[in-house]
Amino acid sequence: MAYIYSKEYQCVITALKKARKERGSTQVRLAEALGRPQSFIAKIERRLVVVEFVHLARLVGLEPEEIVKGIG
Repeated sequence: MAYIYSKEYQCVITALKKARKERGSTQVRLAEALGRPQSFIAKIERRLVVVEFVHLARLVGLEPEEIVKGIG
């Protein structure tokens, strides 16, 4: 799991958190929109799975492709 410490991984996580906060959203609101508990969003913001990333990015108004283009 060393990848979670990589610069690229942290870039993606940071972009998602920043977008969520800029939209005035909370982990609770996103979780409710997904029909999941708040702990689900907290987990994603620590350890991200691609499918979860796509759904979360779109919920905070980002296109996943744009975030991925910024990697490497």
